[in-house]
Amino acid sequence: MIRKALRSAAAHQGSAGRRGSATLTAVLALSLLATGCGAQSSPSVSSPRTVTYWLWDSNQLPGYERCARDFERRNPGVKVAISQISWESYWTKLTASLIAGTEPDVFTDHITKFAQFTDLDVLAPLDELPETKGIKDSDYQEGLAAAWKGQDGHRYGAPKDWDTIAMFYNREMTEEAGISDRTLNNLTWNPADGGTFEKAVARLTVDTKGRRGDEPGFDKNHVKTYGLATNDEGDADGQTQWSAFTGSAGWNYTDKKAWGTRYNYDQKAFQSTIAWYFGLAEKGYLAPFENFSESNRAEVQLGSGSAAIALHGSWMTKTVYGMKGLDPGIALTPVGPSGHRATMMNGLADSLTKRGGKKPAARKWVAYLASDACQTTVGERGTVFPATKSGTRTAIAAYRKEGIDVTAFTRPVADRTTFSYPITDYAADVVALMKPALQDIYANGKPVSSLDTTNRQINRILAQD
Repeated sequence: MIRKALRSAAAHQGSAGRRGSATLTAVLALSLLATGCGAQSSPSVSSPRTVTYWLWDSNQLPGYERCARDFERRNPGVKVAISQISWESYWTKLTASLIAGTEPDVFTDHITKFAQFTDLDVLAPLDELPETKGIKDSDYQEGLAAAWKGQDGHRYGAPKDWDTIAMFYNREMTEEAGISDRTLNNLTWNPADGGTFEKAVARLTVDTKGRRGDEPGFDKNHVKTYGLATNDEGDADGQTQWSAFTGSAGWNYTDKKAWGTRYNYDQKAFQSTIAWYFGLAEKGYLAPFENFSESNRAEVQLGSGSAAIALHGSWMTKTVYGMKGLDPGIALTPVGPSGHRATMMNGLADSLTKRGGKKPAARKWVAYLASDACQTTVGERGTVFPATKSGTRTAIAAYRKEGIDVTAFTRPVADRTTFSYPITDYAADVVALMKPALQDIYANGKPVSSLDTTNRQINRILAQD
């Protein structure tokens, strides 16, 4: 295991992801080498009757604080200490805590980090512990629980919530363009001419002289409002960028649904989709690469009026609907060449560290987090969709109470037109290679055929084992 970590470290010293999270495997491996020893214990951070729990989403914090109070009432004498750390710092601090021996007992885990943690052997297998071994796949939305099983067959994450991708849009702009809500929910696309989706995006694009993208004289070099916002969150998975299109083209990231052994970035279905998608920027319909920044993300472009549509995740619903002066709507992603629509479904989980696994209180807390009792509590706030079916229903009702229709996020789950993040080893290495390769296509017009070389490099890394 450590040998694999060191190979990843050697390949990516100093590399970091878009959100500032360096490859965990590399940081941890190099730090352990530098110190010459393993993590040291830190009794002051965690005691047998105190459970430490980390999460990154401030919007979810109040719901989990309520869960903690209820858990403490059910378990007299036990205290839950919650730390909310911003996404930008979360993974770096978690890695540092694992090195220093100050890691939390329980933490919110992301599927893109899962392989690295199992490789480093820092997680406790939930199916081997009396308090958590009763977690069943059928208790949760389909596919969520199964994704958190390692290559050894053990479960290392208790499902907590899920999200999908849909199209947020500025209703004032769509109405001015003569595009109805019904039309937006029935768009189609293809890599040849873009279908009705491209026609809609062109219609919603307006240059500085008021000419639309489908009108004579449209000036693609002087655009006031782009039909489609840019979102540089794609990395190697394109979650809020191109994933809905590659998915509906019938393309799969890897050769297997979980723990794939090779990537498919060299396949025609992927490359033709990418060429069409980034080609929208060349036509002036998609906001250019340089328009994106941490302070001008897709939702900000939508709220400011510089874009009419933004593909984004369900976790952004409250943020978008809270924007002053914006009358938003949410539409389904377009139907693709495969004949169906598709959206990435990501599910977070709560993982138990090895130290937490030795504490009955921490094991009980993980089991409680995965229960209907906690997940309906979180669902009542209408910020995310909890993983249990009851929790999901509660969240839908909470959104409905606020006048927000989230069907565009929930229907793909019911229709089973979702797909998962790719789960493989060396996820950080894949991002380090694919992100600049995709940016070169988007920003500099490099041909998509260049991804053949990148794909070979990635698959050579995966073949090391």
